[in-house]
Amino acid sequence: MATCRDRLAAVEAEESSSCQGYSGVEVVLSSDPATPAPLCPHGPTLLFVKVNQGKEETRRFYACSACRDRKDCNFFQWEDEKLSGARLAAREAHNRSCQPPLSRSQCVERYLKFIELPLSERKFCQSCQQLLLPDDEEKHREHQVVGDVSITQLKRPSKLLYPLENKKTNAQYLFADRSCLFLVDLLSNLGFRRVLCVGTPRLHELIRLKESGDKKSNIRSLLLDIDFRYSQFYMEDSFCHYNMFNHHFFDGKAALEVCKTFLQEDRGEGVIMVTDPPFGGLVEPLAVTFKKLIAMWKEGHSQDNSQKELPIFWIFPYFFESRICQFFPSFCMLDYQVDYDNHALYKHGKTGRKQSPVRIFTNIPPNRIILPIEEGYRFCPLCQRYVSLENQHCEHCNSCTSKDGRKWNHCFLCKKCVKPSWIHCSICNHCALPDHSCKGPRDGCFICGELDHKRSTCPNISTSKKVNKAVRKQKQRKSNKMKMETTKGQSMNHTSVTRKKKRRERTHQYLCS
Repeated sequence: MATCRDRLAAVEAEESSSCQGYSGVEVVLSSDPATPAPLCPHGPTLLFVKVNQGKEETRRFYACSACRDRKDCNFFQWEDEKLSGARLAAREAHNRSCQPPLSRSQCVERYLKFIELPLSERKFCQSCQQLLLPDDEEKHREHQVVGDVSITQLKRPSKLLYPLENKKTNAQYLFADRSCLFLVDLLSNLGFRRVLCVGTPRLHELIRLKESGDKKSNIRSLLLDIDFRYSQFYMEDSFCHYNMFNHHFFDGKAALEVCKTFLQEDRGEGVIMVTDPPFGGLVEPLAVTFKKLIAMWKEGHSQDNSQKELPIFWIFPYFFESRICQFFPSFCMLDYQVDYDNHALYKHGKTGRKQSPVRIFTNIPPNRIILPIEEGYRFCPLCQRYVSLENQHCEHCNSCTSKDGRKWNHCFLCKKCVKPSWIHCSICNHCALPDHSCKGPRDGCFICGELDHKRSTCPNISTSKKVNKAVRKQKQRKSNKMKMETTKGQSMNHTSVTRKKKRRERTHQYLCS
């Protein structure tokens, strides 16, 4: 799997090229509502289609909405495929076997028992990622168990649980406290009383901590997340097991009503949605889900307020700006750089291309949002918004144009500002990376070069694997040989030194005798 930095470089290269035809997989959003999508362990699947050189292939297929890697969820079904009763029954049995071992009510019941235990009996199994009651200890005797779990630790479950680090499915990169505290203070200053946290467990924790610790704070939150492990730390009105890629509530209508009530309270006033989806997730299904949540919020409004929008903070990398604004034209991108605790690259204080590319997209007017000056943000009186220090106002574009925190340069031929690493290409007639391909990004197979298939389905893939294996073996043999020669040389040198030493000792004895 490519690293996030590799992906950022790939996106930058793709942006700088004129793509003549796209090949890949796209989600089909306009499927027939009369035909319900088949179910996988993660809820209703999505309809996909393969696109080759910009042209849609004829046969569509259903696959998991949450997992883009078949290793995580291997569901696959052609759109026109008819399944036998036996296969449908086997699929239903498989889906049931993949569900959490405890129901939502059982988790709540266990949690209430757990908090009543004395401190010495409160234990957490790190191997199973589960709170343990006294009756469970025998089963977990050989596991890694943490004792003396305090109430403070229970209020910060993201510190107890191991993050799920699959970029394409869970991507549990947790907000650093710096970013999280900034968001909590910002939401409070903007006057919001309720926060729907979609995939933001750490923000949910800090809001609840502030609510319990500060009597003046009247802000509440509800967490929707695909990680069922949070079920054991929260009551039904604080957490819903939820898949944001298909708007699926795993606990059915009861959880749906919890979310609906939360959004429509006080006729929908004083609520905001904050979401931090996995960076590998597709924008299209996310946008469809968020529009369903917006529709749910609007149901509690009167006709007079039908033009109002649900306030949203969508936290996502800046290079998805055009895709997000395609679905939500009223959104704008803030310059604030969101950083994460458990991400090697997305950290505060880095410079240049190493800065975090994660930004906040919102439909709240940017002049209402104050960014911290002590962290390197300034107010631009011409743009009437806060921007990063190096994001200089361009008099030709009449805007602070930088997206990535670096100073961008204005190209008079393109009539816009571009990244500092780009130059104007006279062949392509636009700015691009210096080493870009004027023919556009290479499509098709990376093994044989043909355009009608990808590397994974190449008929020569077995030959390619054999060649690669042979090359790796040859390199390994060469490396082992060099190590042996080094060891041998060191051994010979040691023997030579020992002989010289003995010779000197014998000479000294002879002279002294």
